[in-house]
Amino acid sequence: MSLMPSMIELLARARVDLRMGLPVVLTGDGIAALAIAAENLTVQRLSDLRAVGEISLVLTARRAETLKARAYDGDIARIAVPKDVDRSWIHAMADPADDLNSPMKGPFNSLRSGDAELHRLAIALVKSARLLPAALLVPVDDASAFAASHGLTLISHAAAKPLLSQSSPLHPVAAARLPVEAAEAGRLHIFRPEDGGEEHYAIEIGRPDRSAPVLARLHSACFTGDVLGSLKCDCGPQLRGALAQMGAEGAGVLLYLNQEGRGIGLANKMRAYSLQDQGFDTVEANHRLGFEDDERDFRIGSEILRKLGFDQVRLLTNNPKKIAMMEHTGIKVAERVPLQVGENDFNRAYLATKASKSGHLL
Repeated sequence: MSLMPSMIELLARARVDLRMGLPVVLTGDGIAALAIAAENLTVQRLSDLRAVGEISLVLTARRAETLKARAYDGDIARIAVPKDVDRSWIHAMADPADDLNSPMKGPFNSLRSGDAELHRLAIALVKSARLLPAALLVPVDDASAFAASHGLTLISHAAAKPLLSQSSPLHPVAAARLPVEAAEAGRLHIFRPEDGGEEHYAIEIGRPDRSAPVLARLHSACFTGDVLGSLKCDCGPQLRGALAQMGAEGAGVLLYLNQEGRGIGLANKMRAYSLQDQGFDTVEANHRLGFEDDERDFRIGSEILRKLGFDQVRLLTNNPKKIAMMEHTGIKVAERVPLQVGENDFNRAYLATKASKSGHLL
């Protein structure tokens, strides 16, 4: 019998630690480092890190580009943290909210020697925790002893990397009949990932034939659009339009994936909205925050479809990436069904950006 946590469980614990402002210990091939999210750094923790050793700040190449910092490692930039800077400097490096007011934060000493694998791991962890993609690292000796003596979570790069690059397995938790406006014959299925992440949902309309292509939509959660009726996007109208079409045809399945803000989380989405108010479009705002255009994992939708017994779909989408991912993961897309609804004066530029920069078929 073993009551020791698995690596999936340790990663879930690390995400919670990072969100609460705790550091974690990362180990690699003969190296180890203490890592903490820049977003939640406190004055005391910064002082504690300095007592351990030399601090480096890791940012994504997207954020580094905005700051005019060299990203010698390609996808990330490692920057030596000067001894005389305070917490506000580190927060400003991670959060672009005041970039236009104080654009010059350098010069920077970008690191180019040494292994960057633990820095990449730190970025992957803070992203998965829905935090700003920036972290502080300090080298440590005897990682196991250091973690044990300070009560910190210990994460092995070799064990964590494959888990962070793949979708966590999903398991059905519960399902029940749910009459909805689109159709009285509705059924809601709940799926829970093994990694402790957000649950995802499937709303089944009618009794779809498993032997024929089902009318389906992969819909990413949008609190502002789906719940509040935001006019900044077309998500709410797309959600209701998809359900209405399924109801009219008498059958369909809508996958509601908890990947708010194209996978960056609601808090970061609001940060992006604030940057849009400064004049940046939706893609530029994501890049300034340090994220890619789209951080979602559409493989989740494929797995749910397979668990529900579907292997072919008529996909309600304007996004070619969803079609490509369906096909790549073994779900045949028999037809793309356009879903062009919800354009208004507030989201017209947003929709134009989706078409010109993200390839949406509008």
